[in-house]
Amino acid sequence: MTEFLIKSTVALCVLLSAYYLLLEKEKFHQFNRFFLLGSLAISFVIPFVTIEIIQEVSAVTTSSVAIPGKITAQIIEEKTPFYVLLGWILYAIITTVLFVRFINNLNKMMNKMKSGVRIKHQNATLVLLKEQTLPYTFLNTIFINEDDYQNKKIESELFTHELIHVNQKHSWDILLIEITKTVFWFNPIFIFYKKAIQLNHEFLADEKVVKSHNDVSFYQNLLLTKANQSPIYYLASNLNYSVTKKRLIMMTTTTSVSRGLFKKTILLPLLTGLVYFLCTKTVAQETKSKTTSENEIAKKPTRTESYYDKTTFKIKDDKGVVVTEKKFKELTPAEKKVVPNIFTDSKISPTTKEELDKKLEKGGPETVEIDLYDPKNQKVKKEEGSIYKSIDLTENPDYPGGMAEFYKFVGQNFKTPLTPADVKLKGRIYITFIVEKDGKLSDFKLLRDIGYGTGEEAIRVLKLSPNWTPGKVNGEPVATMYSLPITIQADK
Repeated sequence: MTEFLIKSTVALCVLLSAYYLLLEKEKFHQFNRFFLLGSLAISFVIPFVTIEIIQEVSAVTTSSVAIPGKITAQIIEEKTPFYVLLGWILYAIITTVLFVRFINNLNKMMNKMKSGVRIKHQNATLVLLKEQTLPYTFLNTIFINEDDYQNKKIESELFTHELIHVNQKHSWDILLIEITKTVFWFNPIFIFYKKAIQLNHEFLADEKVVKSHNDVSFYQNLLLTKANQSPIYYLASNLNYSVTKKRLIMMTTTTSVSRGLFKKTILLPLLTGLVYFLCTKTVAQETKSKTTSENEIAKKPTRTESYYDKTTFKIKDDKGVVVTEKKFKELTPAEKKVVPNIFTDSKISPTTKEELDKKLEKGGPETVEIDLYDPKNQKVKKEEGSIYKSIDLTENPDYPGGMAEFYKFVGQNFKTPLTPADVKLKGRIYITFIVEKDGKLSDFKLLRDIGYGTGEEAIRVLKLSPNWTPGKVNGEPVATMYSLPITIQADK
């Protein structure tokens, strides 16, 4: 609820500010009417829209940790704090009072529609009242003073003005904003929206009067003469509503096509930026070729391991002299990084699955020389303070004792949050962090969560981790970006 209120309020404020800055003083009132109403609709829809921006995690070192679910059938009843309960009670009381007030005013208007003499006039119904009043409109009814009507003291400009309110159904806009204000009474932004909507209604009516009667000076003087002669009904369209300098100036204002088009065009990037700011969420996307679970790693050797299973690797020192021989599984992480990739070797590049299986069955060459000091195996150092990815390293960061020990550490420390009995936690959490030059972990970022506090718990466990062996470039420790998918699997 809090997130909805924050996002909708931000959208409401941004769009209303755009209206005041770009549109209010321009003479495209129909567009402005639907912009204001559309702003209300957009602001209530935006909090429910989520646009996911996919962030690939294959570019950094990844591992997968499977955490068995620790889920209990017991449902923990959470007690609502007293102040929260008090707040809801207060909200309910005030909302009820305002709703009763709204219904009461609506009922008064409906009764008034039935109380006087009713006369059909074009698309509207005139209701003649005994009380002294200027014409005002509600729905398709125009209320006027009976004596003024009988004695023909009501100027035709006033009839035209009120008929515009009827024909364009302005009362429905006012009812909409009043209902919204009743529900969200604690948000003052809707007060400004109502003022903007009602003033725009007057702009629309004034524009039609000026076009129909073609006497701006007379109409302006008429409005000034009639101003403040009767009370304002807050559910009705009132002739004397906000007879201000804005209305009088607007009657003589002209808006060029180019300026109008320019201002309307500015709204497009504004709306795009608003949606991007409020609706986008960065999530991680697993690349299967580079992220496998711990069990998959343990059960099935990689294609590279299978291919080089019988190969002997001759390791050279910094002088180019072979100092030892190893099998693939005995190679250090740094040495494995410079092993020739079987898929980039043009001589064995397979075109079909059958060819690939045949090459893997045949295996690699009898011997392969590994020279870590060869310039082609050295990486270019970045400027001081840079964050490296695994592709930039000669040695990847590692947990003390290997990743198997890391899996054990996480499994022992991760506490799956309690959930209702009908909820089975299952899925992956994606977290990125930095393995600093001294092996400490920092800058934790949660890219994807499955809820119930699992992401926060994963970060808590990572903060408990002992220092890692840092990533290295040409033997020198560097800060490295690391991505960690944690698999949560509920107990069956």
